[in-house]
This record gives sequence, structure tokens and C-alpha cells, in this order.
Amino acid sequence: MELKKAVAYRTVNKAFSKLTPYELDPVTGCSVCEQDQVMVHLPNLKPFKICKHLANDLTKNLQALIVKGAPIKEVIGYRVGLTRGAIDKNGNRTRFSNHSFGTAIDINPQQNGLYTNCFEFGQQCKKLRGGSWRPGVDPFSLEANGLIVRTLKKLGMKWGGEIQGRQKDFMHFSLTQR
Repeated sequence: MELKKAVAYRTVNKAFSKLTPYELDPVTGCSVCEQDQVMVHLPNLKPFKICKHLANDLTKNLQALIVKGAPIKEVIGYRVGLTRGAIDKNGNRTRFSNHSFGTAIDINPQQNGLYTNCFEFGQQCKKLRGGSWRPGVDPFSLEANGLIVRTLKKLGMKWGGEIQGRQKDFMHFSLTQR
């Protein structure tokens, strides 16, 4: 059986009282509902959505990074999909991702890939999606001690390049790594 990477991308609109426990992030109070998300507009970037509880601080920090000349050409936020959790009998994931709650962003995905078999970055790492991560070579590739990573970590976000385990997601920032 071939496992799918993500399933059930969709828009969720329902009353807060109708949410199941799986549709509400217990850490932030953000839900998978579109009405909990706000559109973020930053100079020279395509608009994206994030949870209203995070929008103010995250937007201010991203604006400050852009003003300082940080190499940001794309940010992806809210998108509802089942990309985490156990695998069902059809090979599909069963839990919502951090992006589904609007509590995660991806920065420059075409230069910061998601890799597996990557306990430590090296030749053995296999790229699953996104572009090749080439810190120090490609200015849009994020670096552990770079301004973007340092700034977002100060905001309380975790960088996917520092995920413990077999995956490294160099484009990804979220409040939790669950």
C-alpha cells in the first residue's frame, strides 16, 4: 500500500461550538476554521493566512525582517489537510497539521526542502518536497544562525531544520512540533 503524503485539503467553516477536539489546537486556541484565520499582506509577497491569535506578532516580525533585507520571497501559512497522525487502512494520515490551525508557516519552500532519512543533514537525506536546501550557497536557503531563523525562534516558533528524528523541514516554522 502506498502511503499518501497529505489528504483532504479543504476549507472548514463551522460554528466554534461544533468543533471536535481534533479541530482545535489546545496550545493556541486556533481552530481549523477559516474564520479563525486572517490574511497577511507583506511587501512583494503573495498574501497568506494565519491564525488570528498569532497574526499581529508574526506579521510585525516578518515586516521587520523584510525591512532589514532578509531574503524572503514566499510565505505559505494556513492550509487545511490531514498530514499527521496515524495511518488509516487506506494509507492516509488521520490528523490535522500545524498549517491546518494557521499556527505554522513555510518560508521559501523552493529553496528549503522537506527531507526524510535525515537524522543529521547529509548525503543520506532524501528530499520529499520543495527545493534543495543549500545554506551558504543559495541566499534564500534558511540557516540555523541566520536572521530569519533567529527572529522567529525568539517569537517562540520552532524551526523544522532542528526537528529531532528522521525528518528535517527546512522551510517550516511552527509553535509546536507535534
